[in-house]
Amino acid sequence: MTPALSIVIPTLDEAAGIDAALRALQPLRQRGVELVVVDGGSLDGTPARAVPWVDQLVMAPRGRAAQMNAGAASARGPVLLFLHADTRLPVDALAQVLQAVSSGACWGRFDVRIAGRPWMLRIVAAAMNRRSRWTGIATGDQAIFVTREAFEQVGGFPRQPLMEDVEICRRLKRRAAPACLTARVVTSGRRWEQRGVWSTIFLMWRLRWRYWRGDSATALAEAYR
Repeated sequence: MTPALSIVIPTLDEAAGIDAALRALQPLRQRGVELVVVDGGSLDGTPARAVPWVDQLVMAPRGRAAQMNAGAASARGPVLLFLHADTRLPVDALAQVLQAVSSGACWGRFDVRIAGRPWMLRIVAAAMNRRSRWTGIATGDQAIFVTREAFEQVGGFPRQPLMEDVEICRRLKRRAAPACLTARVVTSGRRWEQRGVWSTIFLMWRLRWRYWRGDSATALAEAYR
């Protein structure tokens, strides 16, 4: 039976959290959602940990865009949802996505909440949600979903090391406005906590500005690292 939705999860050395992440998705799997993990060469046993929890384990060259494209190619559903390994979906995610698609949306994203101790993360999440609604550009943290038809028409994710989420949103926007779902995914704040909240905010805004100005994704990836 063809699943109504395929969730594609790119992984790289996520052994510490992959069991909990995939366990949280089992209720969706029991309702017919296909889970596809695409590993980019983990050295910590992530693939072996993922196998019992998923419908497909795909190995692909390292790189989030390449991994998500490989997962999309293997997935069987007519609607694809791309989920980071440290992001949790709301319990009614399947109904929300299918309702958006049945109402005519060919792509969309969720609002996001960032889990973590710094109070500023609440402000960061609110700003991300508002900016995404204004611009029609989502981040990967917001669990982007798209019909297979639209995904293939825009050529999938661009093969670039950073801003692949921004670029695919730009291409999809030319087809249609996104469905901006108010239900919230919860993503880990570890990136902000490790780098510092303000440092991460300034870094990401600077990188987005440079990308808008035309800097290459390769140069931006070097700056991000």
